[in-house]
Amino acid sequence: MQIQMQPMGPYQTNCYIVTTDGKDFIVDPGVGATEWVLEHARNPVAILNTHGHFDHVWSNAALKKALNVPIYCPEGDVFMLEKDPFGQGTPPSRADVAVAPDEVVTLDGVKMAFWHFPGHTPGCSAIEIEDAWFCGDFLFKGSIGRVDFPYSDPKAMKRSLQKALEYPGNVTLYPGHGPRSTLEAEKKVIPYWINAI
Repeated sequence: MQIQMQPMGPYQTNCYIVTTDGKDFIVDPGVGATEWVLEHARNPVAILNTHGHFDHVWSNAALKKALNVPIYCPEGDVFMLEKDPFGQGTPPSRADVAVAPDEVVTLDGVKMAFWHFPGHTPGCSAIEIEDAWFCGDFLFKGSIGRVDFPYSDPKAMKRSLQKALEYPGNVTLYPGHGPRSTLEAEKKVIPYWINAI
């Protein structure tokens, strides 16, 4: 598996192109991601959203038009793609597939799981492909996603963090902002955040 990453827009939101078996999956195309994706994706198969915040889905519509590939979004956040709830002027897009919590999907022979970790948003998910989690704004290196936004839920975040603690084994974390980490490393600080919320 090959992973290309580029921070996008004023919040430096990480956009990823994940290539496995010669197929490109575009994860969280944020503000200004269209040109970079079109330049670097050779065989795009789908657009994958970890959650619905504007800085992660801004370029959904432009890439959908340019590439004619389906958009997969956690079902709890589909409304954010369509309604622009924060009034940021986000170009509206529509999820072709609303992914259920913890659903495992197979796209062109590539298996991936949308592990549901609500709290930052209702649908917030970590997308597992092979031994990697593309975890959006759930977990960062040494930190977690904010829970003080509209539609955030601190109690749900506590439960999600506990669920991550109980996940067996280790994976590499590719977050929505900042550098990568590992679940093993973050398990050492997750108890702090559970108590801090």
